[in-house]
Amino acid sequence: MRIFTTTLMLLAAAAVCAAEPRTPSPTGAEVYIQTPVDGATVKGPVTVRFGLKGMGVAPAGIKFDNTGHHHLLIDTDVPADLSVPLPATDKIVHFGKGQTETTITLPPGRHTLQLVLGDYLHIPHDPPLVSKKITITVKP
Repeated sequence: MRIFTTTLMLLAAAAVCAAEPRTPSPTGAEVYIQTPVDGATVKGPVTVRFGLKGMGVAPAGIKFDNTGHHHLLIDTDVPADLSVPLPATDKIVHFGKGQTETTITLPPGRHTLQLVLGDYLHIPHDPPLVSKKITITVKP
């Protein structure tokens, strides 16, 4: 039910966004994963800490200049169309309350993690702020 509700909200936001230009990102801004580090072997559950340079964090729905909120991509690629709100799925997790870390449960094996910063409407900034994709191995 939560994913359905979030999807409806994102569709409504997409309709509103059609008339608005994408939110600009400041020159030099970066989003990155602080921990775990690329190539790490970890035991679950996995704590992921988000990093952001040159911008601030604000909850979804709150429009402040030079802010956004995190979206964690798990074992997936960045969506091709970054001019629309990021979908909420089991592979694209929204942190619309302004969270800067999470703990996730992943099955044993190799996994990729990547961050995309979204504006108050879950739309990536222009230019988009996308972290380096990291690979981790979760041990049993």
